[in-house]
Amino acid sequence: MDIREAIRTQPMRQYQIQTIVICFLLCMVDGFEILIMAFVAPHLSDDWNLSSVEVGYLLSAGLIGTAVGAFALSPLADRYGRRPMTIACLVVITIGMALSTIAADPGQLIAFRAFAGLGIGGLVANLNILVSENSSDRRRGLALGLYGAGLPGGVALGGAISGVLISQFGWRSAFLFGTIVTAILLVVVIRAMPESIEFLVDKRPKNALAKYNAIAGKLGYEPAQELPEPVAAKNVRGVKGGLFAGIMRRRTIMLWIGYSCLMASFYFVNTWTPKLLTDATGDSGMGTTAGVLINVGGVIGALIFASLTLILRPRIVNTLLLLGGAIVFVAYANGFEIVALGMVLAVFVGLTANGGVAGFYAISPSVYPAAVRGTGVGLMIGIGRLVSIVAPIVTGYLLGAGWTPQGLYVLFGAVLVVAAVFMFGLDRSYRGRSENPETPDAPATQVSVGFTYKLGETAHDRKWRVLRLGSCRSRASP
Repeated sequence: MDIREAIRTQPMRQYQIQTIVICFLLCMVDGFEILIMAFVAPHLSDDWNLSSVEVGYLLSAGLIGTAVGAFALSPLADRYGRRPMTIACLVVITIGMALSTIAADPGQLIAFRAFAGLGIGGLVANLNILVSENSSDRRRGLALGLYGAGLPGGVALGGAISGVLISQFGWRSAFLFGTIVTAILLVVVIRAMPESIEFLVDKRPKNALAKYNAIAGKLGYEPAQELPEPVAAKNVRGVKGGLFAGIMRRRTIMLWIGYSCLMASFYFVNTWTPKLLTDATGDSGMGTTAGVLINVGGVIGALIFASLTLILRPRIVNTLLLLGGAIVFVAYANGFEIVALGMVLAVFVGLTANGGVAGFYAISPSVYPAAVRGTGVGLMIGIGRLVSIVAPIVTGYLLGAGWTPQGLYVLFGAVLVVAAVFMFGLDRSYRGRSENPETPDAPATQVSVGFTYKLGETAHDRKWRVLRLGSCRSRASP
């Protein structure tokens, strides 16, 4: 049996769920380590007597590292494999976190945070690909939505733990905590994380058949005598064809621009909301509470996304979340100064913004053929991270130019509308075409060798097609 087809069509096995749980835990670590400086900065600033400019560089160093890592390291997963790159990125993060613990001055800490960010940027693209490739068609949206809850969950939980540690042991303890957790997960990954089946079949590295059969055994399937043939045509197995040829050019543009617009709004709301609320109320505790509530809302948003994918296409769910986010941003603009209302709306701000991030993480791996999946998703994340660096800076200049907080929330609400338009455009690009990323230009009803399902439909589509028409001869839903 072709294990790729078994994973797509059969109920999910314990080994698949185990792999997804590991990725979820790594996503929590990713969320915590991206924003760890937000928890450390106030204490570090007092300890080292830092200027606001120095604090700004420290806050940006990790984000700059993640952008570079996404561009430089993510594509290597398509060459060397998902598993070795995940291990390598965790090693880089662990070293960067450990060095941050012993940093002697701001310059050293900036360098160490950027170094750790390299690993974080390379790791993120790998994780959602592994979740996608280990999920069945029926449960892929659910699995990726639950995985997406790890990012805000890691920020909220890690922030709470760091607050206790810093109050007792100083700011270095937060980095030590991150070092220990990352090192433990590194050992877990080495022992338990499998290689991507899609990578083994497409790239055929040394001992690929033995690794393929080892995974088959853990899933409860018989070993194969030889590897199945790759499904993707040669013209989409390279970066140029897999990302920019034919319909893939349109899909790449829609995906990358939509994600970048979301990242602008996401990082505006996560970085500036606590300060804007503190300035409006004069209570720094309110700003901190709002920041926590935004991430609590993010967990809820990811879970809502996961649930809705059981009845709607993930691309449509994400479009609705982004449009809902635009409405919530405008509502927050007009109500955040009323403390009780502002706290409630903060949850909904996080629900839509963080839920949208979970949606893009869920959708992006299924856009690209396996041979270039790491590159496509990594470049999407890299461009988004560059925008995440620019958006808070632009916000500062707009405030300096006389913009009000209300105007800023309306502006970034409009940016979410743009993201929703591009996401809907991505969904429409599949109308009448295959959902299988290995054959992107094929008609929806074409059946490819090695696949027993219609390529333009999901397991959910097949169930309703049979119920509606009582026949397997109808075309797939667009």
